[in-house]
Amino acid sequence: MNTCISSLLLCGDDIEVIIVDDGSTDDTARVADGWAAEMPETVQVIHKPNGGHGSAVNAGLDAAHGLYFKVVDSDDWLNEDAMAPVMDYLREQRTRTAPTDLVVTNYVYEKIHEDTRTVMDHRNTYPTDREITWHDLGRFNMVQYLHMHAVIYRTQLLKDIGLRLPENCFYVDNLYVYIPLPHVKSIRYFDLDVYRYYIGREGQSVGVDIMLERIDQHLRVTRKMIDSVHLPDDAPDAKLFRYMSNHMALMICVCAIFLRMRNTPEDDQKLADMWDYLHFHSPQLFRRVKRHPLVIGSNIPTRLGARAGITGYNIGRKMFNFN
Repeated sequence: MNTCISSLLLCGDDIEVIIVDDGSTDDTARVADGWAAEMPETVQVIHKPNGGHGSAVNAGLDAAHGLYFKVVDSDDWLNEDAMAPVMDYLREQRTRTAPTDLVVTNYVYEKIHEDTRTVMDHRNTYPTDREITWHDLGRFNMVQYLHMHAVIYRTQLLKDIGLRLPENCFYVDNLYVYIPLPHVKSIRYFDLDVYRYYIGREGQSVGVDIMLERIDQHLRVTRKMIDSVHLPDDAPDAKLFRYMSNHMALMICVCAIFLRMRNTPEDDQKLADMWDYLHFHSPQLFRRVKRHPLVIGSNIPTRLGARAGITGYNIGRKMFNFN
């Protein structure tokens, strides 16, 4: 946590650091209050009952006054050199009548225990030399989507749309990078490795065993995504619809793989119910997701098909080193 906060403070003396103590039972409250006492003009601490990641983001957003808003988890950090040009750009936006809505950067999976790093970039998708709109997007590959670690939103945009993440629920980062997108009119991408994501910690929510235990929460988040954005009507550009349907396909694919890993009749019914839910709320999105190659692969019938989907997931883990 000290490493995280120190890295934020290197961004300059014109930022606000909001530390949300989400009902901690360790030394978090004392450490947070120590930072606020040392730097009262910059650091603010919110102490609240435990409500999960979404609740903490909601509390931080409610308290935020800065032009831009970024979520940084307490065991992660920002790279000072990579952030410097990004901060220069954000400061420039204060003079504009229409500041950029969304700034995107790279993030890095840092597997400290293995001393390995995997950079996740969007060079194939975004031009790097100018502000763009959705119409200027390149094509995302099958397993590529915006991650919470990659995004910096204009704060007022999130407040204007009334973004609220579910409490006591994991995987709400998918909502954070999905619901606001139809409201984003301008984007700037920096091909810089800004966010360093510490991975491999015991009990981390992206671990396979943990995801098997929490698949119902993944299903809950997927339904919330379907409810919150009505596609294709809410997507102002065909490329945005294509991207958002791709993200939805990834969510359904993960649901299918982990439900089939558990392999019970109840899990088969949960998957069928998810498909029915998507079809009822958006038949056009349903048809597009059904044809997605990842979804086709993860829904091949029989045990052989289930094994194929699980094998594909494990290959993805090896390729991208994400848990």
